[in-house]
Amino acid sequence: MNFSSKATSAQETSCLKISHTDPNIYSAITHRLLFHFARTRPETQIVVICVGTDRSTGDSLGPLVGTALSRFHSPLFHLYGTLEDPVHAVNLEETLTLINERYSNPFVIGIDACLGHSTSVGCIQVVEGPLRPGAGVNKQLPPVGDIHLTGIVNVGGFMEYFVLQNTRLSLVMRLSDIIATSLYSALKQWNLHARSAATRE
Repeated sequence: MNFSSKATSAQETSCLKISHTDPNIYSAITHRLLFHFARTRPETQIVVICVGTDRSTGDSLGPLVGTALSRFHSPLFHLYGTLEDPVHAVNLEETLTLINERYSNPFVIGIDACLGHSTSVGCIQVVEGPLRPGAGVNKQLPPVGDIHLTGIVNVGGFMEYFVLQNTRLSLVMRLSDIIATSLYSALKQWNLHARSAATRE
């Protein structure tokens, strides 16, 4: 769980922020992800780390995305963090160590819930650079990812733990569905592109 502040000018070109009510949200997120994937090598392994816990409605976004992605049983990515087996403050560092030992220079995608300004609640962000989990509730945790996606689930800045517990599940479910569907679509398209490029060579 982190807090979304206004993007700096350096971040604005590498950050997509879009409301879940936008009719173009799926294609916008998919295309932004493809933009980031295009800077990786086709053989690079993709690791998705969904951070959060099912013990808090607001902080369950990551595990919900992970569970949705797990249903695809896809070889296109390696997944950490589901409702059944969450990645959270207690085991995050251990999980990152395991990933570093298991994969050679993977492309890591971090996913987490986020608190933000009232006008941003219900938005999804795709941001270049690592996720800073725990920042929204004043926890010092290691950064996660080459890029990250966050869903802004509620308002930050005051009584964060209480706010997370009183977040609407319907919004969290909606955001998790959009993120999982868009990410899987982007991964499939990127894989097709990579295979096509390999065939041409």
